[in-house]
Amino acid sequence: MSEQSRPRKPGKPYRRPQKDPVRMLAFEALRAVDERDAYANLVLPPLLRRAREKEGPEKFDGRDAALATELVYGTLRRQGTYDAVIAQCVDRPLREVDPPVLDVLSLGAHQLLGTRIPTHAAVSASVDLARVVLGDGRAKFVNAVLRKVAQHDLDGWLERVAPPYEDDPEDHLAVVHSHPRWVVSALWDSLGGGRAGIEDLLEADNERPEVTLVARPGRSTAEELLREESAVAGRWSPYAVRLSEGGEPGAVDAVREGRAGVQDEGSQLVALALANAPLEGPDKAWLDGCAGPGGKAALLAALAAERGAVLLASEKQPHRAGLVARALDGNPGPYQVIAADGTRPPWRPGAFDRVLMDVPCTGLGALRRRPEARWRRRPEDLDGFAPLQRALLRTALESVRVGGVVGYATCSPHLAETRAVVDDMLKQYGDAVDLIDARPLLEGVPALGDGPDVQLWPHLHGTDAMYLALIRRVA
Repeated sequence: MSEQSRPRKPGKPYRRPQKDPVRMLAFEALRAVDERDAYANLVLPPLLRRAREKEGPEKFDGRDAALATELVYGTLRRQGTYDAVIAQCVDRPLREVDPPVLDVLSLGAHQLLGTRIPTHAAVSASVDLARVVLGDGRAKFVNAVLRKVAQHDLDGWLERVAPPYEDDPEDHLAVVHSHPRWVVSALWDSLGGGRAGIEDLLEADNERPEVTLVARPGRSTAEELLREESAVAGRWSPYAVRLSEGGEPGAVDAVREGRAGVQDEGSQLVALALANAPLEGPDKAWLDGCAGPGGKAALLAALAAERGAVLLASEKQPHRAGLVARALDGNPGPYQVIAADGTRPPWRPGAFDRVLMDVPCTGLGALRRRPEARWRRRPEDLDGFAPLQRALLRTALESVRVGGVVGYATCSPHLAETRAVVDDMLKQYGDAVDLIDARPLLEGVPALGDGPDVQLWPHLHGTDAMYLALIRRVA
């Protein structure tokens, strides 16, 4: 039916829905996250790149890209809060709302409650999006729900949907700060502090992290990277440079050429601490036993080259081993990359002076970068990782020579993935190993706790919540 022949109601002329490229892209990214279990930080960059390369009105400029990024990440970070709000505004359980409809509603809720977009514009743009991707019938449902959402601001809604802190502290924090209850409980246990600490941490998880670069020694310098627009020095690592205004790493020559990379400062600190740990005897052979995707391996290989040492980077998955090889390509000294199962290593025992084992984990330490992970993970996932984490640390301890050092690292602060694993291995190996105080090796970094292991935090250090224990083989 043409627009001219469409029946019209008096006083309400038919308005063709506006196809908004920014919100269409945000919706496409959210559907990929939901349907394919994709990660937004992997899905969004190619979508934005294609949008920048288009011609005509759908071509993105910097403001379009920034808005699309905010819509995607903001919606994912606050999903738990928005679900609680939307549940009060629909006449059915949320599980009975079609996922694409819920994505449009969540995008609309974020514009209404989490941005400065005017109310009428947020509702109108969301309804137009619904008419394009869902059809007129469901667009009316979206309109009705979002008009209810718009009746209160975020604080007003939190008073209505979050239980009082005094009645249920964990559920209150879960709704207010948009984390699953079990994650709130686990993080609180790891912090071991009061209300202020856990609230600061949960809020930090909901903030957009700065892009942090690493200058790979022998190939680039922090001074070179600091010449980039919006670049400022890192807080703790001498190789770190932050792009403080959302700079694009792909626009940096050293990053495009592989001489620098994108790497959280906490990850850099873990590699530096292992590289600088005191050794007894030779220092020629280093191992990264879980090297993918290659950030720590590239930094370790460069540091090893400066000392005349050689790094072996091992990664179980062949495609991830390829990413490691790409990250190390151009390293100033010799290195080797292999695809191998770290629990059944092809190298001989005691072959290495330094070993890093950054084990697979729940990723609860990187919720700023991968906000959707908080909704995918379940407490039972810990049981799946536990045997692998212990097996990999066992391999590391068998792979290092007497007098050498092992770094056990994980991007999770959950006690079951950090101290519980280390304590089990210390008991198993007894007098054959010693736990080294890692804190002096993170020079200048405050609030590192009682040691000897180290837990970094987003709210205290501006890094991912990386954990590190350094263990020396003494017999």
